[in-house]
Amino acid sequence: MTPSQPVALRMGTTSGRAVIAAAVLGSGMTWLDGSVVNVALRTIGEDLDASLAQLQWINNGYLVSLASLILLGGSLGDRLGRRKVFILGTVWFASASLLCGLAPNAETLIVARLLQGVGGALLTPGSLAMIQGAFAADDRGRAIGAWSGLGGVAAAIGPFVGGVLIDNASWRWIFLINLPLAVATVLIARRWVPETRDPTASGHFDVMGAALASLALGGITYALIDGRGVGALWAGAAGVIAAVAFLVLERLEPQPMMPLGLYRDRTFSASNAMTFLVYAALGAMSFFLVLQLQTVGGYQALEAGVATLPITISMLLLAAKGGELGSRIGPRIPMTVGPLVMAVGLLLVLGVDEDVNYWLEVFPGLTVFGLGLVLMVAPLTATVLAAAPGDKAGIASGINNAIARAGSLMAVAALPTAVGLSGSEYADPAALDAAYPTAILACSALLALGGVLSWLTIPSRVAEATTP
Repeated sequence: MTPSQPVALRMGTTSGRAVIAAAVLGSGMTWLDGSVVNVALRTIGEDLDASLAQLQWINNGYLVSLASLILLGGSLGDRLGRRKVFILGTVWFASASLLCGLAPNAETLIVARLLQGVGGALLTPGSLAMIQGAFAADDRGRAIGAWSGLGGVAAAIGPFVGGVLIDNASWRWIFLINLPLAVATVLIARRWVPETRDPTASGHFDVMGAALASLALGGITYALIDGRGVGALWAGAAGVIAAVAFLVLERLEPQPMMPLGLYRDRTFSASNAMTFLVYAALGAMSFFLVLQLQTVGGYQALEAGVATLPITISMLLLAAKGGELGSRIGPRIPMTVGPLVMAVGLLLVLGVDEDVNYWLEVFPGLTVFGLGLVLMVAPLTATVLAAAPGDKAGIASGINNAIARAGSLMAVAALPTAVGLSGSEYADPAALDAAYPTAILACSALLALGGVLSWLTIPSRVAEATTP
């Protein structure tokens, strides 16, 4: 079988299971680190004597490089081969994880996290594009649902795994654990995953576009985190100018990493706008809730991780069902109801304080939140891919992942300053407790806005786009 020939694997077959396993292990590493670091931030801050701004960069440095380069990663996969780029990204990610685990200070850890994001940008779009390119059309919904569910579990168990490692070993092991996972991922991918690519793609790569995207996200993020001073003003201005230049370049570039023509499809544009809102809320909620439980509620790292288990269990048991429901009734209702349910769940955790009662103030809210996430994730992913031509699966996946990470990045960068936190106040129970309710209300509002947007813009049925 040559890479340009169509592949039609089936769910339930050995090859089908192996493709999903490789995709889940690879993308799961990125989701795991995206969530586990939140649990470790307070411990990392104490161990490395880091400020709040440095902790934000430890979280956001990864997201800056991931979000700005993930489009290039999808484009590289479509051109060079999705499996090949996926394996390269896995090895890069594992190498950067080793550097994270050995970092002697906050500055080194920030650099290592930036490098980790580069590896994530190579492997993340390939994980979904491998499924899209390898499975028969009528099995893709179920395959994506399985990938979403198991990948979501990896993200959700991150705080739990991180808590165990932090309390019983060291925060450094939350990065070092990626090394054996990467070995398993590469072995499975090399043995079982068929190579697929876009047969119409050229060998040209949009390097300037990637550079401008990195400058745009980095400059805007710096301005949001700093929040004041001439440096923040200049960084923000540079970021905005770079963003405008990026859009102009992508319009003129013959082989852009983000083809603006995809946005002519209303469903594609609306799905990605909704993705930005929902993942902004998800990222900021995770950042604030885990800090609140530890700094104000007095939870140890393991306790804070275990507290998020309702989301894990919901994703593990019901995510595939969410994909099947979306395939049966269409995406509009799940993509509307899901974020609204998540918003209600956040309102239920507003009462977390120094006298937190887990079963009354945390468990109900996170259970409701998890059920909303189950409804939304698989239909959203399937809708984005169905609205793009099949041979642009890698690019479409990259765009959606970039927007998800950018949403989380912007929210984590902006909200602490917006609610009045700065310096080392993340470790001050009184300061954090005063800021927490406002932050959670803002996240709930973003989710509600995402649900309303879906109802107004997402059709009941989405016909899969054909290759032009």
